[in-house]
Amino acid sequence: MAIKLQPLADRVVVRPIEREEITKGGIVLPDTAKERPQEGEIIAVGAGKMNDDGKRIAMDVKVGDIVIYAKYGGTEIKIDGKELIILNESQILAKKG
Repeated sequence: MAIKLQPLADRVVVRPIEREEITKGGIVLPDTAKERPQEGEIIAVGAGKMNDDGKRIAMDVKVGDIVIYAKYGGTEIKIDGKELIILNESQILAKKG
């Protein structure tokens, strides 16, 4: 996915990974009944946060990483009809590896 959005400092842009949710009884849940996804793929990464000495702190994640993030963290945006989330690196809880 080509994106024309460059996050600043320690922010990342994540494309949420939607999972089709099916109940134990086999009923497919509509979008309105689903919980917000907490897993996504990083599609853009900022340069990193500056420390007190003016040096960049390297990011722990990179483009293409699949991450688990805070349930209500980040800012949801829509670009070219695609749902994206801008998160601070601190809102990322884990990465799959």
